Amino acid sequence: MRPTLTLPLPLLLLAAACLPAPSSQAQERAVTAPNNMAGAPASIDPAYVPLAHQPTVAEVTAVMDRVLAYVDASTPARLIDRETKQEITDFSTPNPNASLERTPFTIASYEWGVTYAGMLSAARATGDSRFNDFVAKRFALMAHALPSFRAQPAGSGPGAGFRNPLRGLITPHALDDIGAMSAALIKARIAGVGPDLLPVITTAEEYLSHGQFRLADGTLARHWPVPETIWADDMYMGVPALAQMGKLTGDARYYDDAVRQVLGISQRLFEPAKNIYRHGWISGNADYPIDIHWARANGWCMMAMVELLDVLPENHPGRPAVLALLRAQIRGVSDLQSGVGLWHQLLDRPDSYLETSASAMFVFAIAHAVNQGWIQPEYATVAQVGWQGIIREVNAKGQVEGTCVGTNFAQDVPYYYYRPASPLAAHGYGPVLLAGAEMLHLLQGNPAVLKPQVGSIYFMTKAEAAGVQR
Repeated sequence: MRPTLTLPLPLLLLAAACLPAPSSQAQERAVTAPNNMAGAPASIDPAYVPLAHQPTVAEVTAVMDRVLAYVDASTPARLIDRETKQEITDFSTPNPNASLERTPFTIASYEWGVTYAGMLSAARATGDSRFNDFVAKRFALMAHALPSFRAQPAGSGPGAGFRNPLRGLITPHALDDIGAMSAALIKARIAGVGPDLLPVITTAEEYLSHGQFRLADGTLARHWPVPETIWADDMYMGVPALAQMGKLTGDARYYDDAVRQVLGISQRLFEPAKNIYRHGWISGNADYPIDIHWARANGWCMMAMVELLDVLPENHPGRPAVLALLRAQIRGVSDLQSGVGLWHQLLDRPDSYLETSASAMFVFAIAHAVNQGWIQPEYATVAQVGWQGIIREVNAKGQVEGTCVGTNFAQDVPYYYYRPASPLAAHGYGPVLLAGAEMLHLLQGNPAVLKPQVGSIYFMTKAEAAGVQR
Protein backbone atom coordinates (compact mmCIF):
# COMPACT_ATOMS: atom_id res chain seq x y z
CA MET A 1 0.00 0.00 0.00
CA ARG A 2 1.27 3.44 -0.93
CA PRO A 3 1.72 5.72 2.05
CA THR A 4 -0.70 8.63 2.44
CA LEU A 5 0.85 12.07 2.45
CA THR A 6 -0.73 14.42 4.95
CA LEU A 7 0.16 18.11 4.84
CA PRO A 8 -0.30 20.54 7.70
CA LEU A 9 -3.31 22.84 7.28
CA PRO A 10 -1.23 25.97 6.48
CA LEU A 11 0.54 24.12 3.66
CA LEU A 12 -2.77 22.82 2.33
CA LEU A 13 -4.16 26.34 2.19
CA LEU A 14 -0.98 27.58 0.49
CA ALA A 15 -1.15 24.81 -2.10
CA ALA A 16 -4.80 25.54 -2.83
CA ALA A 17 -4.05 29.23 -3.25
CA CYS A 18 -1.33 28.43 -5.79
CA LEU A 19 -3.65 26.39 -8.01
CA PRO A 20 -4.89 28.38 -11.05
CA ALA A 21 -8.55 29.29 -10.69
CA PRO A 22 -10.76 28.58 -13.71
CA SER A 23 -11.53 31.77 -15.62
CA SER A 24 -15.08 33.07 -15.64
CA GLN A 25 -15.20 32.55 -19.41
CA ALA A 26 -14.11 28.94 -18.98
CA GLN A 27 -16.75 28.38 -16.33
CA GLU A 28 -19.39 29.99 -18.53
CA ARG A 29 -18.62 28.10 -21.69
CA ALA A 30 -17.08 24.82 -20.47
CA VAL A 31 -16.13 24.19 -24.09
CA THR A 32 -13.56 21.53 -24.94
CA ALA A 33 -12.79 19.50 -28.00
CA PRO A 34 -15.09 16.47 -28.29
CA ASN A 35 -13.56 13.01 -27.92
CA ASN A 36 -14.23 11.04 -31.10
CA MET A 37 -12.43 7.81 -30.19
CA ALA A 38 -14.69 4.91 -31.07
CA GLY A 39 -15.61 2.86 -28.03
CA ALA A 40 -14.02 5.24 -25.54
CA PRO A 41 -15.72 5.29 -22.12
CA ALA A 42 -18.12 8.19 -21.74
CA SER A 43 -16.34 9.32 -18.59
CA ILE A 44 -13.23 10.25 -20.61
CA ASP A 45 -15.18 12.97 -22.41
CA PRO A 46 -15.20 16.19 -20.39
CA ALA A 47 -18.38 18.23 -20.16
CA TYR A 48 -19.03 19.85 -23.54
CA VAL A 49 -21.57 22.59 -24.06
CA PRO A 50 -21.63 23.43 -27.77
CA LEU A 51 -22.49 27.01 -28.68
CA ALA A 52 -23.83 25.71 -31.98
CA HIS A 53 -26.97 24.40 -30.30
CA GLN A 54 -29.65 23.65 -32.84
CA PRO A 55 -32.61 25.87 -31.91
CA THR A 56 -36.17 25.04 -32.68
CA VAL A 57 -38.62 27.31 -34.44
CA ALA A 58 -40.46 27.63 -31.13
CA GLU A 59 -37.31 28.80 -29.34
CA VAL A 60 -36.51 31.46 -31.91
CA THR A 61 -40.11 32.62 -32.01
CA ALA A 62 -40.24 32.87 -28.21
CA VAL A 63 -37.34 35.35 -28.22
CA MET A 64 -39.03 37.45 -30.90
CA ASP A 65 -42.31 37.36 -28.97
CA ARG A 66 -40.62 38.71 -25.84
CA VAL A 67 -39.05 41.54 -27.81
CA LEU A 68 -42.41 42.40 -29.39
CA ALA A 69 -44.15 42.45 -26.01
CA TYR A 70 -41.58 44.77 -24.45
CA VAL A 71 -41.38 47.14 -27.41
CA ASP A 72 -45.16 47.31 -27.75
CA ALA A 73 -45.51 48.26 -24.08
CA SER A 74 -42.66 50.80 -24.26
CA THR A 75 -43.57 52.73 -27.43
CA PRO A 76 -46.21 55.48 -27.72
CA ALA A 77 -49.60 54.34 -28.95
CA ARG A 78 -51.70 57.42 -28.11
CA LEU A 79 -51.76 61.16 -28.72
CA ILE A 80 -52.19 63.23 -25.54
CA ASP A 81 -53.28 66.84 -24.96
CA ARG A 82 -50.47 68.43 -22.93
CA GLU A 83 -52.85 70.66 -20.99
CA THR A 84 -55.77 68.35 -20.27
CA LYS A 85 -53.60 65.21 -20.07
CA GLN A 86 -56.40 63.39 -21.90
CA GLU A 87 -56.09 61.20 -24.97
CA ILE A 88 -56.89 62.96 -28.24
CA THR A 89 -59.40 61.02 -30.30
CA ASP A 90 -60.73 63.78 -32.56
CA PHE A 91 -58.30 64.27 -35.44
CA SER A 92 -60.54 66.45 -37.61
CA THR A 93 -58.52 69.58 -36.82
CA PRO A 94 -54.91 70.04 -35.65
CA ASN A 95 -54.48 70.29 -31.90
CA PRO A 96 -51.76 72.78 -30.86
CA ASN A 97 -51.29 70.96 -27.55
CA ALA A 98 -50.81 67.52 -29.07
CA SER A 99 -47.96 65.36 -27.82
CA LEU A 100 -47.12 61.68 -27.73
CA GLU A 101 -47.68 59.83 -24.50
CA ARG A 102 -44.47 59.46 -22.49
CA THR A 103 -42.77 56.10 -22.85
CA PRO A 104 -39.12 54.93 -22.91
CA PHE A 105 -39.04 55.10 -26.71
CA THR A 106 -40.38 57.29 -29.50
CA ILE A 107 -42.02 56.35 -32.81
CA ALA A 108 -39.85 58.17 -35.38
CA SER A 109 -36.07 57.77 -35.35
CA TYR A 110 -33.49 55.86 -37.33
CA GLU A 111 -33.42 53.16 -34.63
CA TRP A 112 -37.16 52.81 -34.90
CA GLY A 113 -36.98 52.68 -38.69
CA VAL A 114 -34.90 49.53 -38.25
CA THR A 115 -37.38 48.23 -35.68
CA TYR A 116 -40.31 48.68 -38.07
CA ALA A 117 -38.33 46.84 -40.76
CA GLY A 118 -37.66 44.07 -38.23
CA MET A 119 -41.34 43.83 -37.35
CA LEU A 120 -42.34 43.51 -41.02
CA SER A 121 -39.69 40.82 -41.52
CA ALA A 122 -40.81 39.00 -38.38
CA ALA A 123 -44.41 38.98 -39.59
CA ARG A 124 -43.36 37.36 -42.88
CA ALA A 125 -41.17 34.77 -41.17
CA THR A 126 -43.64 33.79 -38.44
CA GLY A 127 -47.00 34.42 -40.08
CA ASP A 128 -47.93 36.25 -36.86
CA SER A 129 -49.98 39.37 -37.66
CA ARG A 130 -49.13 40.99 -34.31
CA PHE A 131 -45.79 42.17 -35.73
CA ASN A 132 -47.54 43.91 -38.61
CA ASP A 133 -50.14 45.25 -36.20
CA PHE A 134 -47.38 46.98 -34.23
CA VAL A 135 -46.24 48.78 -37.38
CA ALA A 136 -49.76 49.65 -38.53
CA LYS A 137 -50.72 51.07 -35.14
CA ARG A 138 -47.66 53.35 -34.91
CA PHE A 139 -47.91 54.50 -38.52
CA ALA A 140 -51.58 55.33 -37.92
CA LEU A 141 -50.51 57.36 -34.88
CA MET A 142 -48.04 59.23 -37.09
CA ALA A 143 -50.72 59.93 -39.66
CA HIS A 144 -53.04 61.33 -36.97
CA ALA A 145 -50.27 63.34 -35.30
CA LEU A 146 -48.60 64.87 -38.35
CA PRO A 147 -51.17 67.68 -38.94
CA SER A 148 -50.87 68.79 -35.32
CA PHE A 149 -47.09 68.57 -35.26
CA ARG A 150 -46.78 70.39 -38.58
CA ALA A 151 -48.67 73.27 -36.98
CA GLN A 152 -46.22 73.39 -34.08
CA PRO A 153 -42.88 75.22 -34.41
CA ALA A 154 -39.96 72.86 -34.96
CA GLY A 155 -37.54 75.24 -33.23
CA SER A 156 -33.90 75.72 -34.02
CA GLY A 157 -32.14 76.15 -30.68
CA PRO A 158 -30.46 73.34 -28.69
CA GLY A 159 -33.14 70.84 -27.76
CA ALA A 160 -35.94 72.92 -29.27
CA GLY A 161 -36.60 70.50 -32.09
CA PHE A 162 -36.97 67.62 -29.67
CA ARG A 163 -40.25 69.11 -28.41
CA ASN A 164 -41.66 68.05 -31.75
CA PRO A 165 -41.15 64.27 -31.95
CA LEU A 166 -41.96 64.15 -35.66
CA ARG A 167 -39.77 67.10 -36.64
CA GLY A 168 -37.37 64.81 -38.52
CA LEU A 169 -40.19 63.59 -40.78
CA ILE A 170 -41.48 67.12 -41.40
CA THR A 171 -38.27 69.12 -41.85
CA PRO A 172 -35.31 66.73 -41.89
CA HIS A 173 -31.91 68.19 -41.03
CA ALA A 174 -29.77 65.05 -41.32
CA LEU A 175 -29.78 61.56 -42.80
CA ASP A 176 -30.51 60.19 -39.33
CA ASP A 177 -33.86 62.01 -39.38
CA ILE A 178 -35.29 60.41 -42.47
CA GLY A 179 -33.27 57.62 -44.12
CA ALA A 180 -34.10 54.51 -42.11
CA MET A 181 -37.63 55.70 -41.43
CA SER A 182 -38.26 56.28 -45.15
CA ALA A 183 -37.05 52.78 -46.03
CA ALA A 184 -39.45 51.29 -43.47
CA LEU A 185 -42.36 53.45 -44.67
CA ILE A 186 -41.84 52.29 -48.25
CA LYS A 187 -41.62 48.63 -47.20
CA ALA A 188 -44.87 48.97 -45.27
CA ARG A 189 -46.54 50.75 -48.18
CA ILE A 190 -45.54 48.00 -50.61
CA ALA A 191 -46.73 45.35 -48.13
CA GLY A 192 -50.04 47.16 -47.54
CA VAL A 193 -49.38 47.57 -43.81
CA GLY A 194 -50.76 50.71 -42.15
CA PRO A 195 -51.87 54.01 -43.68
CA ASP A 196 -50.27 55.45 -46.79
CA LEU A 197 -47.63 57.98 -45.69
CA LEU A 198 -46.49 58.91 -49.19
CA PRO A 199 -46.08 62.63 -48.31
CA VAL A 200 -43.42 61.69 -45.73
CA ILE A 201 -41.73 59.39 -48.26
CA THR A 202 -41.71 62.26 -50.76
CA THR A 203 -40.13 64.58 -48.19
CA ALA A 204 -37.46 61.97 -47.52
CA GLU A 205 -36.71 61.48 -51.21
CA GLU A 206 -36.30 65.21 -51.74
CA TYR A 207 -33.93 65.50 -48.79
CA LEU A 208 -31.87 62.43 -49.75
CA SER A 209 -31.53 63.52 -53.35
CA HIS A 210 -31.10 67.27 -52.93
CA GLY A 211 -30.92 68.32 -49.28
CA GLN A 212 -28.10 66.33 -47.72
CA PHE A 213 -24.53 67.58 -48.24
CA ARG A 214 -22.46 65.51 -50.68
CA LEU A 215 -18.85 65.49 -51.79
CA ALA A 216 -17.96 66.42 -55.37
CA ASP A 217 -18.30 62.80 -56.51
CA GLY A 218 -21.85 62.58 -55.07
CA THR A 219 -20.99 60.62 -51.91
CA LEU A 220 -23.22 61.50 -48.95
CA ALA A 221 -21.20 63.32 -46.28
CA ARG A 222 -21.57 65.47 -43.17
CA HIS A 223 -20.18 68.67 -41.75
CA TRP A 224 -20.21 67.03 -38.34
CA PRO A 225 -18.23 66.74 -36.08
CA VAL A 226 -15.85 68.53 -38.47
CA PRO A 227 -16.40 69.64 -42.08
CA GLU A 228 -16.54 67.07 -44.87
CA THR A 229 -16.63 63.77 -43.02
CA ILE A 230 -17.93 60.42 -44.18
CA TRP A 231 -19.47 58.06 -41.65
CA ALA A 232 -19.87 54.34 -42.27
CA ASP A 233 -23.28 54.69 -40.56
CA ASP A 234 -24.52 56.70 -43.52
CA MET A 235 -24.36 53.73 -45.82
CA TYR A 236 -27.45 52.52 -43.96
CA MET A 237 -28.93 55.98 -43.40
CA GLY A 238 -29.00 56.53 -47.17
CA VAL A 239 -28.75 53.33 -49.21
CA PRO A 240 -31.85 51.34 -48.11
CA ALA A 241 -34.12 54.36 -48.64
CA LEU A 242 -32.68 54.98 -52.11
CA ALA A 243 -32.97 51.28 -52.95
CA GLN A 244 -36.58 51.14 -51.80
CA MET A 245 -37.37 54.27 -53.83
CA GLY A 246 -36.03 52.40 -56.84
CA LYS A 247 -38.34 49.49 -56.10
CA LEU A 248 -41.32 51.76 -55.44
CA THR A 249 -40.95 53.90 -58.55
CA GLY A 250 -39.01 51.68 -60.95
CA ASP A 251 -36.69 54.64 -61.58
CA ALA A 252 -33.13 53.34 -62.13
CA ARG A 253 -31.52 56.58 -60.95
CA TYR A 254 -32.27 55.60 -57.33
CA TYR A 255 -30.50 52.28 -57.81
CA ASP A 256 -27.58 54.10 -59.44
CA ASP A 257 -27.35 56.51 -56.52
CA ALA A 258 -27.52 53.69 -53.96
CA VAL A 259 -24.65 51.86 -55.67
CA ARG A 260 -22.71 55.14 -55.85
CA GLN A 261 -23.01 55.48 -52.07
CA VAL A 262 -21.78 51.95 -51.36
CA LEU A 263 -18.77 52.37 -53.63
CA GLY A 264 -17.98 55.95 -52.55
CA ILE A 265 -18.13 55.16 -48.83
CA SER A 266 -16.21 51.91 -49.31
CA GLN A 267 -13.47 53.67 -51.26
CA ARG A 268 -12.70 55.79 -48.18
CA LEU A 269 -13.49 53.38 -45.34
CA PHE A 270 -13.09 49.75 -46.40
CA GLU A 271 -9.76 48.12 -45.47
CA PRO A 272 -9.04 45.22 -47.85
CA ALA A 273 -6.25 43.93 -45.60
CA LYS A 274 -8.78 43.29 -42.82
CA ASN A 275 -12.01 43.19 -44.83
CA ILE A 276 -13.77 45.50 -42.38
CA TYR A 277 -14.73 49.18 -42.34
CA ARG A 278 -13.25 52.10 -40.45
CA HIS A 279 -15.84 54.23 -38.73
CA GLY A 280 -15.11 57.51 -40.47
CA TRP A 281 -13.05 59.64 -42.84
CA ILE A 282 -12.11 63.33 -42.84
CA SER A 283 -11.36 64.98 -46.15
CA GLY A 284 -9.12 67.72 -44.71
CA ASN A 285 -6.79 65.42 -42.78
CA ALA A 286 -4.26 63.71 -45.01
CA ASP A 287 -2.81 61.78 -42.04
CA TYR A 288 -6.18 60.32 -41.15
CA PRO A 289 -7.68 57.72 -40.73
CA ILE A 290 -7.10 56.33 -37.28
CA ASP A 291 -7.96 52.67 -37.62
CA ILE A 292 -11.10 52.59 -35.50
CA HIS A 293 -13.28 49.65 -36.52
CA TRP A 294 -16.48 50.23 -34.57
CA ALA A 295 -18.70 47.18 -34.69
CA ARG A 296 -22.06 48.87 -35.24
CA ALA A 297 -20.66 50.99 -38.07
CA ASN A 298 -19.68 47.73 -39.75
CA GLY A 299 -23.15 46.40 -39.02
CA TRP A 300 -24.74 49.40 -40.72
CA CYS A 301 -22.63 48.78 -43.83
CA MET A 302 -23.35 45.06 -44.01
CA MET A 303 -27.10 45.55 -43.58
CA ALA A 304 -27.15 48.33 -46.18
CA MET A 305 -25.50 46.14 -48.81
CA VAL A 306 -27.87 43.26 -48.06
CA GLU A 307 -30.90 45.53 -48.40
CA LEU A 308 -29.62 46.97 -51.66
CA LEU A 309 -28.94 43.54 -53.17
CA ASP A 310 -32.48 42.48 -52.23
CA VAL A 311 -33.98 44.93 -54.74
CA LEU A 312 -31.12 45.79 -57.12
CA PRO A 313 -31.85 44.32 -60.57
CA GLU A 314 -29.71 41.30 -61.43
CA ASN A 315 -28.43 43.02 -64.57
CA HIS A 316 -27.45 46.28 -62.86
CA PRO A 317 -23.79 46.99 -63.70
CA GLY A 318 -22.99 47.83 -60.06
CA ARG A 319 -24.30 44.59 -58.61
CA PRO A 320 -21.05 42.54 -58.89
CA ALA A 321 -19.05 45.20 -57.06
CA VAL A 322 -21.57 45.46 -54.20
CA LEU A 323 -21.77 41.68 -53.90
CA ALA A 324 -17.96 41.39 -53.83
CA LEU A 325 -17.77 43.96 -51.01
CA LEU A 326 -20.46 42.13 -49.02
CA ARG A 327 -18.68 38.79 -49.38
CA ALA A 328 -15.35 40.31 -48.37
CA GLN A 329 -16.83 41.98 -45.29
CA ILE A 330 -18.56 38.78 -44.23
CA ARG A 331 -15.19 37.02 -44.37
CA GLY A 332 -13.53 39.74 -42.32
CA VAL A 333 -16.26 39.94 -39.70
CA SER A 334 -16.54 36.16 -39.37
CA ASP A 335 -12.84 35.95 -38.51
CA LEU A 336 -13.38 38.31 -35.57
CA GLN A 337 -16.29 36.53 -33.85
CA SER A 338 -15.65 35.98 -30.14
CA GLY A 339 -15.68 32.68 -28.30
CA VAL A 340 -19.21 33.32 -27.02
CA GLY A 341 -20.65 34.13 -30.44
CA LEU A 342 -20.92 37.91 -30.08
CA TRP A 343 -18.63 40.55 -31.55
CA HIS A 344 -16.63 43.19 -29.71
CA GLN A 345 -17.48 46.90 -29.58
CA LEU A 346 -14.24 47.49 -31.49
CA LEU A 347 -14.08 44.52 -33.81
CA ASP A 348 -10.34 43.90 -33.72
CA ARG A 349 -9.81 44.81 -30.06
CA PRO A 350 -10.91 41.85 -27.91
CA ASP A 351 -10.42 43.84 -24.70
CA SER A 352 -13.41 45.99 -25.68
CA TYR A 353 -16.78 44.80 -24.48
CA LEU A 354 -19.11 42.44 -26.36
CA GLU A 355 -21.86 44.44 -28.08
CA THR A 356 -25.33 43.12 -28.95
CA SER A 357 -26.75 45.41 -31.64
CA ALA A 358 -23.81 44.96 -34.03
CA SER A 359 -23.79 41.22 -33.36
CA ALA A 360 -27.47 41.02 -34.31
CA MET A 361 -26.79 43.03 -37.47
CA PHE A 362 -24.08 40.56 -38.48
CA VAL A 363 -26.25 37.54 -37.71
CA PHE A 364 -29.09 38.99 -39.79
CA ALA A 365 -26.92 39.95 -42.76
CA ILE A 366 -24.88 36.74 -42.84
CA ALA A 367 -27.93 34.50 -42.46
CA HIS A 368 -29.77 36.52 -45.09
CA ALA A 369 -26.85 36.22 -47.50
CA VAL A 370 -26.91 32.44 -47.02
CA ASN A 371 -30.68 32.31 -47.47
CA GLN A 372 -30.38 34.26 -50.72
CA GLY A 373 -27.54 32.10 -52.01
CA TRP A 374 -25.04 34.98 -52.11
CA ILE A 375 -22.47 33.17 -49.97
CA GLN A 376 -21.72 29.55 -49.18
CA PRO A 377 -24.07 27.88 -46.67
CA GLU A 378 -21.18 27.08 -44.33
CA TYR A 379 -21.27 30.71 -43.18
CA ALA A 380 -24.62 30.00 -41.58
CA THR A 381 -22.72 28.39 -38.72
CA VAL A 382 -21.28 31.83 -37.91
CA ALA A 383 -24.81 33.22 -37.80
CA GLN A 384 -26.03 30.28 -35.74
CA VAL A 385 -23.37 30.71 -33.07
CA GLY A 386 -23.98 34.46 -33.11
CA TRP A 387 -27.68 33.88 -32.49
CA GLN A 388 -26.83 31.77 -29.44
CA GLY A 389 -24.87 34.72 -28.08
CA ILE A 390 -27.67 37.17 -28.82
CA ILE A 391 -30.44 35.25 -27.07
CA ARG A 392 -28.49 35.40 -23.81
CA GLU A 393 -28.76 39.19 -24.05
CA VAL A 394 -32.57 39.22 -24.39
CA ASN A 395 -33.81 39.17 -20.82
CA ALA A 396 -37.08 37.85 -19.46
CA LYS A 397 -38.79 41.23 -20.02
CA GLY A 398 -37.81 41.22 -23.69
CA GLN A 399 -35.20 43.94 -23.23
CA VAL A 400 -32.09 43.72 -25.39
CA GLU A 401 -29.11 44.23 -23.11
CA GLY A 402 -25.50 44.98 -24.01
CA THR A 403 -26.36 47.57 -26.67
CA CYS A 404 -24.07 50.57 -27.08
CA VAL A 405 -25.87 53.89 -26.84
CA GLY A 406 -25.85 56.38 -29.71
CA THR A 407 -22.28 57.07 -30.77
CA ASN A 408 -20.64 59.84 -32.78
CA PHE A 409 -17.68 59.45 -35.09
CA ALA A 410 -14.68 60.13 -32.82
CA GLN A 411 -10.94 60.27 -33.33
CA ASP A 412 -9.83 58.67 -30.07
CA VAL A 413 -10.09 54.97 -29.33
CA PRO A 414 -11.03 55.32 -25.61
CA TYR A 415 -14.24 57.12 -26.64
CA TYR A 416 -15.55 53.83 -28.03
CA TYR A 417 -14.34 51.74 -25.09
CA TYR A 418 -16.29 53.83 -22.63
CA ARG A 419 -19.55 54.34 -24.49
CA PRO A 420 -22.13 52.84 -22.12
CA ALA A 421 -24.42 49.96 -22.98
CA SER A 422 -28.10 50.05 -22.03
CA PRO A 423 -31.37 48.22 -22.74
CA LEU A 424 -32.82 51.70 -23.38
CA ALA A 425 -30.54 52.09 -26.39
CA ALA A 426 -33.10 51.42 -29.10
CA HIS A 427 -30.50 50.24 -31.62
CA GLY A 428 -30.76 46.58 -30.59
CA TYR A 429 -34.43 45.78 -31.06
CA GLY A 430 -34.80 45.93 -34.83
CA PRO A 431 -31.62 43.94 -35.52
CA VAL A 432 -32.66 41.20 -33.08
CA LEU A 433 -36.02 40.85 -34.86
CA LEU A 434 -34.30 40.82 -38.26
CA ALA A 435 -31.82 38.21 -37.05
CA GLY A 436 -34.57 36.02 -35.61
CA ALA A 437 -36.54 36.15 -38.86
CA GLU A 438 -33.51 35.02 -40.87
CA MET A 439 -32.75 32.26 -38.38
CA LEU A 440 -36.28 30.95 -38.92
CA HIS A 441 -35.63 30.89 -42.67
CA LEU A 442 -32.36 29.01 -42.06
CA LEU A 443 -34.13 26.40 -39.94
CA GLN A 444 -36.57 25.80 -42.78
CA GLY A 445 -33.67 24.40 -44.79
CA ASN A 446 -33.74 26.42 -47.99
CA PRO A 447 -31.19 26.57 -49.52
CA ALA A 448 -29.00 25.44 -46.62
CA VAL A 449 -29.45 22.16 -44.77
CA LEU A 450 -28.64 22.07 -41.07
CA LYS A 451 -26.75 18.93 -40.06
CA PRO A 452 -25.46 18.38 -36.49
CA GLN A 453 -22.10 16.57 -36.50
CA VAL A 454 -19.21 15.96 -34.05
CA GLY A 455 -20.45 18.40 -31.43
CA SER A 456 -21.07 21.21 -33.92
CA ILE A 457 -23.60 22.17 -36.56
CA TYR A 458 -22.89 22.24 -40.27
CA PHE A 459 -24.89 24.09 -42.87
CA MET A 460 -24.48 22.75 -46.37
CA THR A 461 -26.32 22.33 -49.63
CA LYS A 462 -28.76 19.44 -49.88
CA ALA A 463 -26.40 17.67 -52.27
CA GLU A 464 -23.52 18.02 -49.81
CA ALA A 465 -25.69 16.77 -46.94
CA ALA A 466 -26.65 13.70 -48.97
CA GLY A 467 -22.99 12.93 -49.66
CA VAL A 468 -21.75 13.06 -46.06
CA GLN A 469 -20.52 9.64 -44.96
CA ARG A 470 -19.29 8.37 -41.62
